[in-house]
Amino acid sequence: MKKFFAFLAVAGALVFTANYAFAQDAEAPQEETVAADSTVAEAPAAPEDLFGGDQDVPLHQALKTKFIEGGAGFMSLVIICLILGLALAIERILYLAFSKTNTQKLLQSVEDALAEGGIEKAKEVCRDTRGPVASIFYQGLLRADQGVDVIEKTIISYGGVQMSLMESGLSWISLFIALAPSLGFLGTVIGMIKAFDAIQAAGDISPNVVAGGMKIALITTVGGLIVAMILQVFYNYILAKIDSLTIDMEDSSIRFVDTITKYYEKK
Repeated sequence: MKKFFAFLAVAGALVFTANYAFAQDAEAPQEETVAADSTVAEAPAAPEDLFGGDQDVPLHQALKTKFIEGGAGFMSLVIICLILGLALAIERILYLAFSKTNTQKLLQSVEDALAEGGIEKAKEVCRDTRGPVASIFYQGLLRADQGVDVIEKTIISYGGVQMSLMESGLSWISLFIALAPSLGFLGTVIGMIKAFDAIQAAGDISPNVVAGGMKIALITTVGGLIVAMILQVFYNYILAKIDSLTIDMEDSSIRFVDTITKYYEKK
């Protein structure tokens, strides 16, 4: 439930930011917007215009113009993929950041607790420490009376549970990475169909009709590819964090079993 509310909070913040930017653009005179749209329709935009290279046109205004040209329907779906994907990615990054534990300090604290107060003292140390490593140690200590072999099996099993928790939501991010360019390609195909319909209706292959229709159709593909690249960077970063935490979990689990074994040998 906490992760669900965190996801809603992040998604809400992103949507509010997007709406605020569009609201600021709406305050501009309508005549200037119409003139800008007419200018764009008359001549193909240069690459620097696409990214706001013209000093007279702000970057957000240029992006808004391209958004409208690409078609509000498909471009809105692409933006939704970006917002939802970023919300999930930020939620995962925050979750993994809070899951990071100083395992060296935790192992030393558990070893000291075992020497001072036994298993119950070690349980208290793990219970007061956040993170998947402490949870794995705690599950192993719950079965300390059943021997080292049972503790080791419990650690392995609960380690798989923690891995599943860390990877939760990654499938949805992968979906948005694949869905964004797919929506862009679909918008391109539909835009090309409309361009050919316009050519058929005009009865002549006019350069203006062909160039204008193709440009509008390709904008959706550009938007989808940009969204996919942004989400892919976040996705790979999350995978790298999970790999780092997994290595840390496995190493600390082996050392924890060694600590428990030494504790039983001393008894």
